[in-house]
Amino acid sequence: MSLEPEHLLYSNRQYGMDHNRYRWSRLSERQPVEWSDGKSLALWINVSLQHFPLDQRGDPFPPPGGMTMPYPDLRHYSLRDYGNRVGIYRVLDALASRKLSASFAVNGELAVRLPELVRLAGEQGEIIGHGWNMDCPHYGGMDEGQEQQLIADTLGQLRNLTGQAVTGWLSPGRNESESTPERLVEQEVSYFCDWVNDDMPYRFDTDKGSLTAMPLSTEIEDTFVLQNNLHSELSWLEQTCDACDFLLQEAQQSGGGRLLALSIHPWLIGQPHRIGKLEQALDYILAKGDIWPTTPGEIVRLWCKQQY
Repeated sequence: MSLEPEHLLYSNRQYGMDHNRYRWSRLSERQPVEWSDGKSLALWINVSLQHFPLDQRGDPFPPPGGMTMPYPDLRHYSLRDYGNRVGIYRVLDALASRKLSASFAVNGELAVRLPELVRLAGEQGEIIGHGWNMDCPHYGGMDEGQEQQLIADTLGQLRNLTGQAVTGWLSPGRNESESTPERLVEQEVSYFCDWVNDDMPYRFDTDKGSLTAMPLSTEIEDTFVLQNNLHSELSWLEQTCDACDFLLQEAQQSGGGRLLALSIHPWLIGQPHRIGKLEQALDYILAKGDIWPTTPGEIVRLWCKQQY
């Protein structure tokens, strides 16, 4: 069955990238960025704190990592809940013992359900918005008012609870509507982490002003490697260390800084048979010495200062 003609119509279809969100450029030809203390590689660790509803609607599509069995899918629901009850505290201990800060991408509903956990995360790192819950995706054709309300409610809950400005955003499942970036600028968000097409920050244009795109790599994300690709924990460790080695070498050869972004989920990496691999990865990276462990807000601040 062939598609109807309207499926082939797209107002921005053109030579190049089919959009005007940013200027294409080769990484090797950009202005070099110098990180704090002259370090070559910035280390950004992002921990996602999520709420997956047991009565998942799946409207207009099921959330990535969500329930897969008929209601009530207790097996998957309780595994996700494990991350907020057990796994996160192992992750926090692993970070604290190495004096590492992180960003915490937090669902707004989690601030209502588990305020003590969200406050604790805010004390140890930078909070960024992660949508209302994992069953509230942003998507093409979404009602503009509905999206505005979801973003405002999420940021309002997180800002009120933690006292942080919360200027970063990661959409649930990295899904967006056509105008999610515009809605974020309206809510005083300055950077977002949905687009993974680079190894460095870059300027992202919207009708309301510019954002900084902060690429949070999916290629070495624990869910992608362990759950989607079904690789072993040892393989995740090897891939993470390989990424560190290559980016560090590339930075040192180019004379400009690079960014290593680790995206982790406590319900997965916080398991007793996996947490040791996270600790090994952190120790391997830190032993390199030429590393700047930091938060995305600090990376954006320094990058913008040198680019504008």
